[in-house]
Amino acid sequence: MTMTSPTKAPELGLPSTPHRAARRPSRFRPGAGRQLQGGPFAYIALAVVGIGSLLPLYWTLVAASHTQDEVLATTPPFLPGGRLLHNLDAAWSQAHLGKAIVNSFVVSGCITAATLFFCTLAGYAFAKMRFTGRGALMTGVIATLTIPPQLSVVPLFMMMSDIGWGGKLESVIFPTLVSAFGVFFMRQYLTEALPYELIEAAKIDGANNFRIVRSVVLPVARPAMMVLGMLTFVQAWNDFFWPYLALNQQNPTLQVALGQLSASYTPDQSIVMAGALISTLPLLVVFVIFGKQIVGGIMSGAVKG
Repeated sequence: MTMTSPTKAPELGLPSTPHRAARRPSRFRPGAGRQLQGGPFAYIALAVVGIGSLLPLYWTLVAASHTQDEVLATTPPFLPGGRLLHNLDAAWSQAHLGKAIVNSFVVSGCITAATLFFCTLAGYAFAKMRFTGRGALMTGVIATLTIPPQLSVVPLFMMMSDIGWGGKLESVIFPTLVSAFGVFFMRQYLTEALPYELIEAAKIDGANNFRIVRSVVLPVARPAMMVLGMLTFVQAWNDFFWPYLALNQQNPTLQVALGQLSASYTPDQSIVMAGALISTLPLLVVFVIFGKQIVGGIMSGAVKG
């Protein structure tokens, strides 16, 4: 009897020797994390945008250093002249800009500090705290952004007059101590940047709400606070409409005082430009001082987590 060999199992195509599982492909491409190099087109585009952004400021400097006849000539000058100091002195004395600059710093500083404080607290409450009516209140805050500010001028002016703040800086500061945009901005940032685990860990360690805000919320919110502070300061510094209505010529902010230079029948455009240059220089100084911190704060917030 012939013995038949057992049927050979079909080959499954498996490797004969064990090997390590295939490694998951990395999400990062080779060279990730290294600084990207821009091409010639990128540098040309950046140069064009930079020159276009600086051109208005340069023209203000040129116009402020010439006479009105030279500025309004058929072929205007393209280089600074020699009357800059004369025009700056004329604008300073005619509009009494010394007191106006102090008033603008007081108004802008108080509005910025109060906006950062109240908007950060409100943004944290809307982002991470649970309470009845939170959604309805947030909807109401956002809805106020759709109301034109001109509609509130008359009742606000009457309110300031009844309080006795007519012509005083308080009438400009107190109505803008908090902004709906600031609350929404801080709420959106803290919703993503502040994890619940940090808050719960602080509560387990025995921290109260004040300690949580001081030790947890404020360090996390610092990048957004720097950006909101710069935007608020610039807006308060350049505000003209409401300070023009609420203040008088004896106690103006800088923008209201500059309005006096162009209020005459035939204003001297070179002096007006000199006043505009004076109003721009403090903003440039503030940005030079705090600009690096703002950018650094944004980058630290971007890589956090």
